[in-house]
Amino acid sequence: MNNKKIDIARIRRAYTQSGLRRADLTVEPMQLFELWLQQARTAQLFDTTVVNVATVDKTGQPYQRLVLMKHFDIRGMVFYTNLGSRKAQHLAYNPRISLHFPWHALERQVMVLGRAERLSLSEVIHYFYSRPRDSQISAWASRQSSKLDARQVLENAFLELKNNFQQGKVPLPSFWGGYRISIDAMEFWQGGAHRLHDRFIYQRVDSGWHIDRLAP
Repeated sequence: MNNKKIDIARIRRAYTQSGLRRADLTVEPMQLFELWLQQARTAQLFDTTVVNVATVDKTGQPYQRLVLMKHFDIRGMVFYTNLGSRKAQHLAYNPRISLHFPWHALERQVMVLGRAERLSLSEVIHYFYSRPRDSQISAWASRQSSKLDARQVLENAFLELKNNFQQGKVPLPSFWGGYRISIDAMEFWQGGAHRLHDRFIYQRVDSGWHIDRLAP
């Protein structure tokens, strides 16, 4: 270990790029999310659709992991996974979920609260066959979240399956699917000077969305 300690208390930077005012907000949160996502893509940020997904197990222990959002519309946000994975097991017990998009280069964050709902078979099939063939095979090769003795076990399984599936389409695994997150609340965070950040939260109500400004 390096004897020279890093003084992390002194690591800081100023947030000066922009602000977020009520006049900038849209009626629907997904409209503002789409605008921010497009701006992140225009700025050529890496992995703009990467989202941190938080779930909770039966004991109340939270878990987080990064996944790729693959679709969004007024109904919610979509990602795909192995249905035997840790996150899927959590969601079967407790469908409440939190998503976090960290667009640090633009001094922005978006946080989502909602409920996960399994996608229909037709939606899963449509997306599965839009994936590269090797990605389809890797879905078969990996028992997600299970323990492995060595990486070679995984690579051998992939190569064996690739050989088995040389002819025709790769079948859809019965244990592979996806979730749509129906949104209850969405918070937009924009960094501000002197740590006076701008935060607005949209919360779903019967008539649409209620918007509040939050203290940083």
